Amino acid sequence: MPDVRILTYSLIGLGFGIYLFVSGFRWFREKRLIENMPTSKIRSIAMGMVEIFGEAFPQKGKALKSPFSNNDCVYYRYTIEEYRSSGKSSKWVIVKKGESRTYFYLKDETGSVLIDPKGAKIDIPKDFEFNSSLGKDPPDKIKSFLKSNGVGFEGLFGMNKTMRYIEHFIAPRDKVYIMGTAGDNPFVEEGSSQRNEMDIMMQKGKDFYYISDKPEKDVLKLYGWWVIGGLFGGSALIVGCLFVIFAYIGIL
Repeated sequence: MPDVRILTYSLIGLGFGIYLFVSGFRWFREKRLIENMPTSKIRSIAMGMVEIFGEAFPQKGKALKSPFSNNDCVYYRYTIEEYRSSGKSSKWVIVKKGESRTYFYLKDETGSVLIDPKGAKIDIPKDFEFNSSLGKDPPDKIKSFLKSNGVGFEGLFGMNKTMRYIEHFIAPRDKVYIMGTAGDNPFVEEGSSQRNEMDIMMQKGKDFYYISDKPEKDVLKLYGWWVIGGLFGGSALIVGCLFVIFAYIGIL
């Protein structure tokens, strides 16, 4: 009798292939939206979907601190992973992850506008990584974070586990691309602002909300690869898994 695991893996692969294929269409729609939306200067922002590019600045006294490298930032996310072995297989396992975001300003040569990053898809590369292992302790800042969050870096007999600590963050003066909804700024009384952009806040609307520290051309290049992977990779995975499933149940 054929190994039932083949059928199980094929069904899982089929589900993942369908997910990739559907995501490919979503990524294609988002890519076209970015391509067709002109970049607005902040002073001339109009209400509704808008695309802007500038430098990030924290609100006065409200910058965040990244948990591992202790950098000033307006957004960070982190991952703590442990390298574990079981039999002949080894892999990195996430033991804790998290993020923090705060309101910040985006500034270009014409003005600045308040950004509420809540609900945005934030696409930024890794900014910091540290690996600890036998004979290599994590820095004191990481030790303090681990202790306050109940995560241990030592195993049996006090020997260090093999772990890695990864941060992504948006630091002050980072160049940031944003596509989202320009809506009312709830922190400014209606009609009291002297400049149009002061009464506006970028926020999540009913549609797409995306923040990246890449320029638009690099964002589009990345989306192009996602579309190819989603549509063509998903299709190939679906066809391959269906072939195996049909062969398993005797249709082929």
